[in-house]
Amino acid sequence: MAEQFDVVLSEKTYTPDHSCKQNSWIGDYTKAYDAFLKDPDAFWDRAAKELYWFTPYKKVKEWNYPYARWFIGGKTNITYNCLDRHVMSSRKNKVALIWRGEDDTERIYTYRQLFREVLKVANGLKKLGVKKGDRVCIYMPIVPEQIISMLACARIGAVHSVVFGGFGAAALNSRITGAGAKVVITADATFRRGKTIPLKHIIEEAIINAPTVEYVVVLRRELHQPVEIHSEMEIDFYDMIKDVRPECEPEIMDAEDPLFILYTSGSTGAPKGIVHTCGGYMVGAHYTSKNVLDIKDNDVYWCTADPGWITGHSYVVYGPLSLGATLVVTESTPDFPDPGVYWRMIEEFGVTIFYTAPTAIRMFMKLGEEWPDKSNLSSLRILASVGEPLNPEAFEWFYRVAGKGKCPLIDTWWQTETGMHMVTTTVGEPMMPGFAGKPIPGVVADVVDKDGKPVPPGTGGFLAIKEPWPSMMRSVYNDEERYLKYWHTIPGYYAVGDLAVKNKNGYIMVLGRSDDLIVVAGHNIGTAEVESALVSHQAVAESAVIGKPDPVKGNIIKAFVILRQGHTASDRLKNELLYHVRITLGPIAMPSEIDFVTSLPRTRSGKIMRRVLKAKEMGMDPGDISTLDE
Repeated sequence: MAEQFDVVLSEKTYTPDHSCKQNSWIGDYTKAYDAFLKDPDAFWDRAAKELYWFTPYKKVKEWNYPYARWFIGGKTNITYNCLDRHVMSSRKNKVALIWRGEDDTERIYTYRQLFREVLKVANGLKKLGVKKGDRVCIYMPIVPEQIISMLACARIGAVHSVVFGGFGAAALNSRITGAGAKVVITADATFRRGKTIPLKHIIEEAIINAPTVEYVVVLRRELHQPVEIHSEMEIDFYDMIKDVRPECEPEIMDAEDPLFILYTSGSTGAPKGIVHTCGGYMVGAHYTSKNVLDIKDNDVYWCTADPGWITGHSYVVYGPLSLGATLVVTESTPDFPDPGVYWRMIEEFGVTIFYTAPTAIRMFMKLGEEWPDKSNLSSLRILASVGEPLNPEAFEWFYRVAGKGKCPLIDTWWQTETGMHMVTTTVGEPMMPGFAGKPIPGVVADVVDKDGKPVPPGTGGFLAIKEPWPSMMRSVYNDEERYLKYWHTIPGYYAVGDLAVKNKNGYIMVLGRSDDLIVVAGHNIGTAEVESALVSHQAVAESAVIGKPDPVKGNIIKAFVILRQGHTASDRLKNELLYHVRITLGPIAMPSEIDFVTSLPRTRSGKIMRRVLKAKEMGMDPGDISTLDE
């Protein structure tokens, strides 16, 4: 880990109209934060009581560092709070979900319709023998059935593990076997930029050495040329729910029962299965969707994330639905059939809250202002960013061009492991380009040195969280050691693995990862997983990968490869290695550059020093190289 360092900070500030703060759920940030500090348990008790509990909890939390239990004794089901509550209220016929396909196909679900579909799929899964505690892997494109399947699992107490549809067979297999999935739900294909991308053959390869899988449920979208269903193990999605009734009582879940496992790239070895629980996660997602994103009953809310990532879990599915929001969801990419597609959707659907990634914003910038200017964006009242730090230039462009200088722009920092927003600038507070903001009411965060001592303003250090919060992960699935590492790296803190700096106003700027993860277009890619994929090719003896700054994606992956004897560097071999990584891990993990080298910088103990490679690549001083083996 790096030592502390000085950073030159800009003080540029934008203050939204006073009405933004007046009308926001959180109101005065300082007042709300002081109320939290005065009595944290009472603060979270108020937040939890906005939701329905079959059995009220007896105690808000138990904290035995580094283990927490929240809402002890409470019984609930997150789908009751996302669906039943609204179906039994005036929101019954309110639109819950507007889905737009790449070919402009639209499907709209009211809360009543969504509820009925979820209950049917829940009963279909029960028919396959899925019960409370069983794991279900969901590997699908962004279609309504993906969201319905997540909610159906939660309805019956099955633990879902959603895998992003861009992963390849090896990455998918490690996530299926890691969770011990009993059922896999998939689709025959996804549609991207006018092309059909088959998925079913990836599943067929991924389950060859996955002994726990009993059924594969296939959503057939290519109806003019339907894929073959192998009846020994496979079942059509809609055949599974044929003749089932839309009646399924919610499984009574203890607050600490697991809700889902979500795999995230680790800095070493296999991906980590982050475990979130029913009660604490539900409260965290609900509280932040309301108080950070400021979702109101008349909003049309669009988060562009894929439910295969944590943002999709918390801020496409569970948080907004718990509030009875109207969601926009699309399979479209932001530049197809032309770069105006997202802006036209904002106008057409009257989107009021637009939550997207810095990668998309930088792409919009590159494509030019004429595209957003062709659409009427006056419905927008809040802009928000997620996935990686929002650089000042992208902030300025998004604020000025999309928001016309009137919309609060919320840059949210958080992680798969935290389950909810942790640091941001709440609606109505002054915004500073480049800075995420302050810890939200409910969170105690600081920038510290490696010993846990807060560093002075303007000095870089490690972003760390001091106190527990409800939606914190409870474990890394079947890997206690990796869970403890988060809490034992910096004494007394949860170490998030990000470098940061704080200014004199308490605003935090996140500078990027301090460990072996690369953030590419908002996706965390573990260096170890890419290196393992490269080494699994017969020509490669050893590899090291680094993140290299990129104006659109934030970072690209650059690989350094040592070849085995008998193999010669060539463009053909380079293309072969790229294809190998694509097939093994998926296109998101493909290196953009490969250099063939004869040696790699190492410590005397043999560990590859990636920071030396990165410093050389960037033309920077590599810092302390006393441990380098000459």
